[in-house]
Amino acid sequence: MTGQRSVLEGRDLDLTLYLVTDTAMCGGDDQVARVARAAVDGGATLVQVRDPRADDERILRLTRSVIRALEGTGVPVVVNDRVDLVEAAGAAGAHIGQSDLSPERARELLGPDRLLGLSCQTPAHVEAARALPEGTVDYLGLGPVWEQATKPDAATPAGPEGIAALVAASPWPTVAIGGIDASRIGLLPATGVDGAAVVSAVCAAPDPREAAATLLARWREAAERHTAQAPDRPRGEVR
Repeated sequence: MTGQRSVLEGRDLDLTLYLVTDTAMCGGDDQVARVARAAVDGGATLVQVRDPRADDERILRLTRSVIRALEGTGVPVVVNDRVDLVEAAGAAGAHIGQSDLSPERARELLGPDRLLGLSCQTPAHVEAARALPEGTVDYLGLGPVWEQATKPDAATPAGPEGIAALVAASPWPTVAIGGIDASRIGLLPATGVDGAAVVSAVCAAPDPREAAATLLARWREAAERHTAQAPDRPRGEVR
């Protein structure tokens, strides 16, 4: 099998605190960029612009506004699903799900230098990703971990144990998503996942910057405890 090497090999990809935007929760189109910048100021390390109800023009407008807001931060902005809009928006890449454009076609559209994330809910999804041509995928989004309300058609929650199994099978960096908030994020470092993706925990917060800072602090505290108490979790080997 191939497909285990990322196009970002040798470059940094920080998934620690991954913000997925929700336009309505942010307070409308004109607030998305503000929330994204506040989250980054609080410690968010990557931002995905997501609005499944928006047309192409609106997605372009939202994404460009977020990119402008994050100028100078070094934090990448990716687009959910709309791979064909990445270049026009000036985004760093895209994130796709199991029912979206195929990863091979997405990589073809993105070219070799942009990010591509892929959502996986089951071991079979991870195995299928491992069979992709080399350099197709850069990271995996795993989940949902817990019940959540932002994606009505989401799969059955895997729980931390299920996420740990997916992490162990993945040779790529991984980020967990689904029902993650400040009270739960500390359970995730022990699974071996590289970061946590959040939506409502930041987008619906009265103070997105403070919310992001709290999430990051609790992640780091738990990660430090886990590192001190346990050896590194084996990961899927590169073949």
